[in-house]
Amino acid sequence: MLQHIPEWLGHALSGVRAGAEKVAIADPALSRFEKLELSSPAFADGGRLPDRFTADGAGISPPLTWRDPPVGTAHLALLVEDADSPTPQPLVHAVVWGMPPEAGSLAEGAMAADGDGTEGGDVGRNSYLREGWLPPDPPTGHGEHRYVFQLFALGAGAQVTAGSPGRGALLEAIGGHVLAAGVLIGTYSRGEPAAIGPVGAVAAA
Repeated sequence: MLQHIPEWLGHALSGVRAGAEKVAIADPALSRFEKLELSSPAFADGGRLPDRFTADGAGISPPLTWRDPPVGTAHLALLVEDADSPTPQPLVHAVVWGMPPEAGSLAEGAMAADGDGTEGGDVGRNSYLREGWLPPDPPTGHGEHRYVFQLFALGAGAQVTAGSPGRGALLEAIGGHVLAAGVLIGTYSRGEPAAIGPVGAVAAA
């Protein structure tokens, strides 16, 4: 949808951004937790997302890996938000709920519509109210967008009341139950040169 905004308007809106302070993990209520190591074999932390994960390519979700959730983790949840969308709040690109703590990874293309979910977790609703991965499609000329992958290790008390949760249901469920969290940022832009960074590297803590 946003890819259809004309380039002149993208440039005009370049200063209009939701803001990194509005992504979920920036909430002070979620500020005290252990750190999870979250990475991707497809892009570096802070590096450009390959086209195949965006609206300019196949539009499938990228692979993710993590390790060592803390003792007491009942399940994990993932939220992906665009901190630079020209909207009042960050656009939600994916929600995944209820992944088992021993999973250790999410395969390429796994963030796809799944109805009521599977044993490996439930893929929730993005900002377009659809299940699955919303491929990045920033306006041409708007500049670099930061896609913030946020992985939460949750205690047993975190529960959602219905399948296919959206951002609001996820945040309501995890409040007070976050044991650890990890962040990975992928970037993407249109209408300006940008090279894909080294694959698989994650900035040291």
